[in-house]
Amino acid sequence: MPPADIQTRVFAVDPWKPDPETIATAAAAIRSGQLVAFPTETVYGLGANALDEAAVAGIFTAKGRPAHNPVIVHIASADAAVSLSADWNATARTLTAAFWPGPLTLVTRRAACIPDIVTAGGDTVALRVPAHPVALALLMEAGVPIAAPSANRSSHISPTTAQHVLMELGGRIHLILDAGPTECGLESTVVDCTGPQPRILRPGPITPSQIGAALGLALASLAESGPVSGGPLRSPGLLPRHYAPSVPLTVTPGSAADAVQQALAGGQMVGWLAVEDSLPITHSRLRLVSLPRNAQAYAHALYAALRQLEAAGVDCMFVDAVPAGEEWLAVRDRLSKAGGQPRQR
Repeated sequence: MPPADIQTRVFAVDPWKPDPETIATAAAAIRSGQLVAFPTETVYGLGANALDEAAVAGIFTAKGRPAHNPVIVHIASADAAVSLSADWNATARTLTAAFWPGPLTLVTRRAACIPDIVTAGGDTVALRVPAHPVALALLMEAGVPIAAPSANRSSHISPTTAQHVLMELGGRIHLILDAGPTECGLESTVVDCTGPQPRILRPGPITPSQIGAALGLALASLAESGPVSGGPLRSPGLLPRHYAPSVPLTVTPGSAADAVQQALAGGQMVGWLAVEDSLPITHSRLRLVSLPRNAQAYAHALYAALRQLEAAGVDCMFVDAVPAGEEWLAVRDRLSKAGGQPRQR
């Protein structure tokens, strides 16, 4: 059973100049095997010492995370990646030089020191240097790699504030570093560097064009849909249902206005996530959140908006289709997963 009697401590930290004493407290907790939620530039992560199998197991227990879903290992520098990889190749070196610290995760062959639980038993490990002063300070002070998936219950909406973390994991984890809302709002781009040509497994803030330009390749922008022949997943975010609210979510081909009207006529409490220039509808059973028609701004606000609608007690959610274009690729991926069906196993 998940722990339910932990006293969760919340420490407010300056996102640009984190207090050394607070960081030292959090780092000591990591080294002692405790669970610490901390901000990155993408979302809040739930961290444990990546080299401590029992500590990482605590992440899976607290989140209710399935054992077949690997976790990303956060490190303080590109140099630290070399000791955690069995094949830190030219592709990895080029991409780290271009994008680390930053919202890019690289999948590489794992070193023997990485516990099986981190990689879901697979032969690869996902590595990232985050670009958030608090995360970097924690990593440097802890002196160990930190395994950290998003700090929420498994498959639910990722947290972009410390309050989101506390609502879901309060009493299950030991410490939360609160540095305010995250910048990107969506998880990192994940690139598999193990094959003859790199492959994007999960779209994110770093676009395929940016990756291709760094490598001198015309890189395909296809995201992997899952494991090959039932093998281990190489990355988080590959399950058909992820980042999802607790009620059904439907992305409509264009404006969701017609679908919203039908659901209201059926007596439902309806949530509508609209693009800012959608024609509004007024109804006592409608909860409407309008987001900007700008990919970065939309991504920053998406998870908080979904949580706002969920907290309003809606029976279902409808989402306007977002614009086409590479800059919207990560948003489309998250919305598709949020509306996906639970995986049959």
